[in-house]
Amino acid sequence: MFKFLKKKVALKLAAPVDGQIVALENVNDPVFSQKLMGEGFGVQPTSGQVYAPINGTITSVFKTKHAIGLTTPEGLEVLIHIGLDTVELNGAPFSIEVQKNDQVTPKAVLADVDFDQIKAAGKETVVLTLVTNSATQLAGLTPIITQPIKHGAEVTSLTLK
Repeated sequence: MFKFLKKKVALKLAAPVDGQIVALENVNDPVFSQKLMGEGFGVQPTSGQVYAPINGTITSVFKTKHAIGLTTPEGLEVLIHIGLDTVELNGAPFSIEVQKNDQVTPKAVLADVDFDQIKAAGKETVVLTLVTNSATQLAGLTPIITQPIKHGAEVTSLTLK
């Protein structure tokens, strides 16, 4: 009742790594480019440390270390997916610095990644930040501008439903 009086909350989603922002539509994997995993963006990395893109609690660290999930206090489920098809590397290029239930901020290092090893394996290095429950939780997000960026810098603002 009175949902129209409820103030819309806006959250900032930061770059998880230094590099070049990539629109999801330009990611070379249809699961991500067609936004089947949710709204978000990619960053073509220029450094090896991956940070949290938003405040939250770590909810999952994939056994193969290529992806980390977190949930914000507002209920957004955010997935940081490191590289494309890197699940096949069985964790080799990744050193995970967090564990389930850790509280993180955009200053928290989630992983140290050997992107050269990923490239040597013939895999793409793009780091994806996805809001996996965006269909039910997001009213919108500001446009993603393709540009160089440093970790921690705002990429987009999310408006909650």
